[in-house]
Amino acid sequence: MYFTDRGIEELVERRGEEEVSLLWLGERLREFVDLNPEFETPVERLATWLARLEDDEDD
Repeated sequence: MYFTDRGIEELVERRGEEEVSLLWLGERLREFVDLNPEFETPVERLATWLARLEDDEDD
């Protein structure tokens, strides 16, 4: 188990029943990077990966 799995598990436990829009997620990611600029690159990579996820399935 990766260290990040704990945070993912907490997210699923606390908010797993909620539905959110991609607009809401994008706003939260921007807010997070504004507060934590050192994470700009990983957040950008995650956002790009999510944006292209279905495109990869077509290949």
